[in-house]
Amino acid sequence: MRLLIYKFLAEKKVAVTLSDTENAFVKADRTTLYRTIKTFVENDIVHQIDDGTGTIKYALCEVGCSCDIKTDLHLHFYCSNCNETVCLTDHKIPQINVPEGFISENVNLVVKGICNKCSSM
Repeated sequence: MRLLIYKFLAEKKVAVTLSDTENAFVKADRTTLYRTIKTFVENDIVHQIDDGTGTIKYALCEVGCSCDIKTDLHLHFYCSNCNETVCLTDHKIPQINVPEGFISENVNLVVKGICNKCSSM
């Protein structure tokens, strides 16, 4: 099942929700799908994206990614027309220095607008 889910994510050019994964594997147990995605996140194979829609999305990490808050963060783009979220891995988020006593645990930067597919219609 892990290989099937990995292949599914690798074929996607956009981030997917758990529901998208469930729809692709209708005969699979929902718990198995969730645990597989969770294992992928814990092992830096997949990263979670909060694009502001209220539903967490998932995308494969780049080779060598450790999801480190200081070195591996990139922008995400959410299309308000087709509701797809894509990783903009070439656009890195600069390191954010927070005031003394603050501890950064997560950084999320989402650009919202119209994607190239929707803007060319």
